[in-house]
Formats: sequence, C-alpha cells, structure tokens
Amino acid sequence: MSARLLTHLRHVDLAVPDYDKQLDFYAGVWGLTKVAEDSGISFLAAEGSPEQYVVRLRKAGEKRLDLVSYGAACAADVDTLAEQLLAGDVRLISRPGKVDTPGGGYGFRFFDVDGRTVEVSADVEVRQHRRIEEKEAIPVKLSHVVLNSPDLDRTRAWYERHLGFRLSDTLSSPHMGEVMHFMRISNQHHSMAIARGPHTALHHVSFEMRGLDEYMRGSGRVMRAGHRKIWGPGRHMAGDNTFTYFLDPHGNTVEYTTELECLDEDTWHPHVYDFSRPEVTDQWGTANPMNELIAKESFNDPDRGVFVAPPV
Repeated sequence: MSARLLTHLRHVDLAVPDYDKQLDFYAGVWGLTKVAEDSGISFLAAEGSPEQYVVRLRKAGEKRLDLVSYGAACAADVDTLAEQLLAGDVRLISRPGKVDTPGGGYGFRFFDVDGRTVEVSADVEVRQHRRIEEKEAIPVKLSHVVLNSPDLDRTRAWYERHLGFRLSDTLSSPHMGEVMHFMRISNQHHSMAIARGPHTALHHVSFEMRGLDEYMRGSGRVMRAGHRKIWGPGRHMAGDNTFTYFLDPHGNTVEYTTELECLDEDTWHPHVYDFSRPEVTDQWGTANPMNELIAKESFNDPDRGVFVAPPV
C-alpha cells in the first residue's frame, strides 16, 4: 500500500448533452452556486466549502464522467505521487504543472485501472466561503463519490496500491457476495466507494448538508420541484450517514447526506455488513425498500469515454 498523499475530494466533473438543463438543476434546485462559466463549461461551488468548485459541467455530445479530482497537501507531494505512479506503470495524461481552472494550483492527471481520469492538485487558492446557517438547506461541501466497477476487488487493490486509500467497510450478501467497498483517505469514513456494476460508470455523487433539519428540507425541496427520488430518506449503517438519492436531468444519481462517520484510524477494523438485512441499508426503516430496480438506476449508462487500462 502506498503512503497516503491525498488529503480530500475536490470536485467531480460531468459532461452532458443538455448543458442548460443540467446547469439549471445544479445551480437551482440542488443549491450550488455558479462561480464561472465560459463556452459551454461551468464551475459550481458549495457555499460552505473552501474549494473553488465542487462540480464542473461541460457541454458534450455524449454523457460521461470527465474526471474525479483530489487534493494533496503541497506541490512536493504532487511530484512524489506522479513519480510513484510512473514507477508503477500507471499511464499519466499530463505531467505535474500549472492547473488552468478557477483557483489555479499545481497538479496532473492520470488514468485509474478502470480508465477513468483522475486529477490530483495542490496549492489551489482557497475560495471565500461562509457558514451555512440554520434551516439553510443547501450543500455545505462535496461529501463523497461512488464509482461502478465490473471488477470490484481489482479496483480496490489499485486504489490501495497507488493512491493510499484504505478500506473502511464492505457490503456483502450470502447470494451476491461483496458488492461495495467504502474507501477513505482521512478519518472520514469514505471519500470514495467502489460498487460492483456491469460496466464502468458513475454510481453517485454525494453532498453534505448542515444537519438533519437542513438535509430533510433540502430533500423536500427537490421532491417538490418534481425531480425523481429513487431512495430515501434513511440512514445507512456503513458510515452511519443519512441518505436521499435523486436523479439529475441526465440520469446521474445525486445524494443529500449528513453526519458521515469520522473514524479513529488507529483502532478501526473494517466490517462486512450483510446488506440483505434491511437495517443495514436503512437503520431508520423510513426509506422505500432497496430492490433490484433501485440498484439498476445507479448502474448508470456505460461511460464510453474511459481509457481501456492494462491490468494491475
């Protein structure tokens, strides 16, 4: 396992055919703030986050996940990671250098084992942000991203070996075996999870709300606006966080959450939770039951923009 050089999740970048409709959703009912826009690309911030933006939207002929971006503590760590990836035969898209997006910084891009584009950067200018007030039901920050992989254990091993992720918990069942690994780069239970799916795709993107009241108010606002709720509200066992999942206008799953567990990394031992037990998927019992149709929604469309990477 590599030494941990990543610090946190920065942003998730999406490409979509109906750019205007997608922008209206994220900058409207979902509660993000458009901070920059130019020629079919927009950058959306969460008001409570120091990140320059947490979602980038790009107009394209085909829907895809453009990239997932992580932070590093300093430029030296960016350089170290790039050298480690090269030594591990990971294909780099770019070498470390100036990042030409809002906030600038120093970083590079590369392909993961499933062919997704990953970015790592440091020295990004901190955005002026603010405290989210009581009853203000907008995202505080980007919480985590979940990725579909046709080879769950290969993807987990790659992220552990090359990027220093650690396993927090696993979902499994007697009939299906292991279906999800929750992975961390800090004491936050997961910044990423890997879900077993039929193809490489985005599973969902999750946004942290101020508290339970704001989480429920936000969920209600999205429901009243007529956007499709696929699961929730409820509370997971792995991570102990709340959840309500919706579909954005292009069928990507997005989540409001709050109270994601923080671990004592020195004493934590991963659990294997049997997700066929209803209290594992929803401790409260308030969400609509998890079923095959809900699971298929989060398989999403195959991401045809990925690079076919060699095996680990």
